[in-house]
Amino acid sequence: MERFFLYDDTVDTKTRFVSFAGKNERFDLAIVQTDRFYDKALVLDLQSNRYAIIGSDDLQQPGYIEHIYHLNEEDANELRSFLHEIVG
Repeated sequence: MERFFLYDDTVDTKTRFVSFAGKNERFDLAIVQTDRFYDKALVLDLQSNRYAIIGSDDLQQPGYIEHIYHLNEEDANELRSFLHEIVG
């Protein structure tokens, strides 16, 4: 059977692994930056196995971080504050 690819690209990435403790939650993240995501970063939460492609516009959306990473408001605000430093 011949495989049909929609795309099959190899791209250079910059990946940062960071761990920090918030008031209630520990965050272990892998942050992948590449031209592929139009100035957004792929943010993987290694503990919850959740990820999202996030830009500064996404950080402004009410409830977005809470929904994607299944966090309460306080923990999401800590993560959001950190991500502002990374994605703008």
